[in-house]
Amino acid sequence: MNRRDVVQAGLAALSATALSPFAALAQAKYPERAIKLLIPFSPGGVTDIVGRHWSERMKPHLGTFYIENQGGGGGTIGAGEVARSQPDGYTVMLGNTSVVVLNPLTSSKPTYDPVKDFAPIGIIAVASVALVVHASVPVKDLKEFVVYAKANPGKLSYGSAGTGTMTQLAAEQFKQATGLSDLVHVPYKGAGPGIADLVSGHIPAMTPNITGQVLEFHKAGKVRILAVFAPQRLKGAPDIPTAIELGFPNQVGQLFVGVFVPGATPKPIIDQIAAAHHKVAADAEFQKILINSGLDPVNDTPDQARDYLVSETRRWAPVVKALGLKME
Repeated sequence: MNRRDVVQAGLAALSATALSPFAALAQAKYPERAIKLLIPFSPGGVTDIVGRHWSERMKPHLGTFYIENQGGGGGTIGAGEVARSQPDGYTVMLGNTSVVVLNPLTSSKPTYDPVKDFAPIGIIAVASVALVVHASVPVKDLKEFVVYAKANPGKLSYGSAGTGTMTQLAAEQFKQATGLSDLVHVPYKGAGPGIADLVSGHIPAMTPNITGQVLEFHKAGKVRILAVFAPQRLKGAPDIPTAIELGFPNQVGQLFVGVFVPGATPKPIIDQIAAAHHKVAADAEFQKILINSGLDPVNDTPDQARDYLVSETRRWAPVVKALGLKME
């Protein structure tokens, strides 16, 4: 090789490094320290519960995970932090439909772009919203709830996991379909605080995503699940009817829970996290835990997760527009 060839080869190598600022990072050993799993909701909700089970099972494959809950803004505060984080694989987010689909659609000034600012690793599970009432509310099914609410205008309220979340959107869709325009919305910083207030009787109703905790409260008689907003009955709760069965044909509200990293994360790191995630998602015991918690397990690839994200955005955009759910 002559001197000219050596110089050109050196320049090409230098250019490749300059064009890939994270190339050296991607080649380094990963992981070398604990990984933060940021959950953009308060403890106790479906995203938090799934995240804790998932991170525990990821430890044999990627080492230590530590969880940071950062509720508020329907998930936008925590998600915004992840979007601005160093794309080195040491910040991972448990996102959901509310965070990466609905919030950007409902916000007049989005603080992040869900497509550019996040790289999906995979979807873990799909949860269904349900209408749940405190045991003291004198109704046994969805139709009785509508009759009771109309007979007591302005006296009923419902809690959600936050403004702009799937739990609010599903409830507002139900209100529109039934004419319950004066059913007052009480937003919480995540489902956990709302469920606590529901169980204690501080709020008469809530539209949480179904979790094992909600199912246990239902079985104990502390709350009453009137219906799930799902296409079919849940495998983990086959005795609870769907809203569709009860005469509300368009009442479907489901939330996916998935793993995301900052958008500029190097592909080798994404592939390594995705390979570990695939092993966890394929584990029969993990799937059983999800099903018993009222969830439907999912095991897909980063590309399939991105396609799903795009399709969900297209599906919910016209609904958000029709309902006029636009927030600052």
